[in-house]
Amino acid sequence: MPTRTFQPVGALPLPDEVLSGWAEIPTTIASDVSGGRLLMDAQIRPLRPLGSARLLGPAVTAWCEPGDIGAAIHAIETAKAGEIVVIDAGANVQTAVVGEHLCGAARRRGVAGLIANGAVRDIAALAAWSDFPVFALGHTARGPVSFERGTVNDSIVCSGVSVRPRDLVLGDDDGLIVIPRDEAEQWLAKAREKVALEQEWDRRLSAGESMLRVFGISEP
Repeated sequence: MPTRTFQPVGALPLPDEVLSGWAEIPTTIASDVSGGRLLMDAQIRPLRPLGSARLLGPAVTAWCEPGDIGAAIHAIETAKAGEIVVIDAGANVQTAVVGEHLCGAARRRGVAGLIANGAVRDIAALAAWSDFPVFALGHTARGPVSFERGTVNDSIVCSGVSVRPRDLVLGDDDGLIVIPRDEAEQWLAKAREKVALEQEWDRRLSAGESMLRVFGISEP
């Protein structure tokens, strides 16, 4: 079956103030306020340490059949500047879904980064790009066997987490989290509250206050 591309129905772009707000929130805070339910498996990791850099943007989704990269190509062709390509390859690490050519094309288009629940290749080149974070489950030298099957911009389940087109993706060295697009503003308010709470913890701990008292833990 040829690759099928869907239009995100009713998926309005996130307001700039919501995106800029999430730019200040680490994945640890986002995970805490969501109870960890939006966090991708820890085995999907960046190819290089990101340091202070981060991955942030709306998702363009792709589902690839094992050994096929048609949907990955179409997703990259579809993606706009600032968006993140999220590929579910079914955790298949026997064949790569992207490499230097596809990621290079995405990078030149201004795509913010790429996530693969599967394998990538040409990792030396990919890891050298500090402006294009790539997260992947693994890597292999083996390339694809076909270029014609899969879906683009449909809802997928990537590493146990539901991802819809234009859901907000947040990534750093601690992990990857997907914020549902229609809940992004609500979760941002909760995340800001948690940031303020942790700042208060830091202030009290720096003043020498007991950890038991700061965290409300009973004396033994």
